Amino acid sequence: MKKRDLERHLKEHVCRIARQAAKHEMWENQATGQRATIPRHCEVKQATVRGLCRQLGVPPLANPR
Repeated sequence: MKKRDLERHLKEHVCRIARQAAKHEMWENQATGQRATIPRHCEVKQATVRGLCRQLGVPPLANPR
């Protein structure tokens, strides 16, 4: 899945970038305070996306591309 699609989904569910590093970004759910590290790659594996959504407490993507 494209990283920009994942970012759009997270932003729709009140998540934001907490900090950035060279190869990863730390995202935070503003409602719950949960955090997850997202790799800075153009493509992110679907299993990784499911795990990240679970860690951040947001629903999984309905129609992954």
